[in-house]
Amino acid sequence: MIAFVSGPVAALAPTLAVIEVGGVGMAVQCTPNTVSGLRIGEQARLATSLVVREDSLTLYGFADDDERQVFELLQTASGVGPRLAQAMLGVHRPDALRLAVSTGDEKALMAVPGIGKKGAQKLLLELKDKLGAPLGSSGLVGAQRVVASGPAPWSEQLSAALIGLGYASREADEAVSAVTPQAEAAIAAGGSAPVPQLLRAALQALNRAR
Repeated sequence: MIAFVSGPVAALAPTLAVIEVGGVGMAVQCTPNTVSGLRIGEQARLATSLVVREDSLTLYGFADDDERQVFELLQTASGVGPRLAQAMLGVHRPDALRLAVSTGDEKALMAVPGIGKKGAQKLLLELKDKLGAPLGSSGLVGAQRVVASGPAPWSEQLSAALIGLGYASREADEAVSAVTPQAEAAIAAGGSAPVPQLLRAALQALNRAR
């Protein structure tokens, strides 16, 4: 198993980072949040999980070991493959997922693309005794702390991801404005802003503008 990769960042895409390791470019699948913290040419260290299939070897990368552990635990639930597990971490940080499962928060899981009401209910049952409580929390006070330190507002996440991909701050701001109606519609429907889809829409808007 490849536990981590470390080296200069050679290339970035919305959900992919290429890390140069010993003269070899390692393509690592990442969430937009993880990509947003990387910069081309700078050193990076990503915890990784290698998923082996008959016709492919795919390396998934994470900001830290905790994310990787949650990624692997999520896949112990029936119907959850690496792509859905990564999508869940793209919407929620590890402690936010632990909190959602420990409190039976269906809506939090339904905010993940590809998870409906029945799927969320099933996941809550299967993951209840696997993810555990939010790290460093105990009781209501701990739960409140996790909520307070949860994911940044969607606009900040999106802007950071675009800047990490090499766009200027002005371009990032314009792209965020372009997809704001889409984000507000998702929130009004009772969910949360789907950052991965918003990032794709923002990139399309930027490409049309150029």
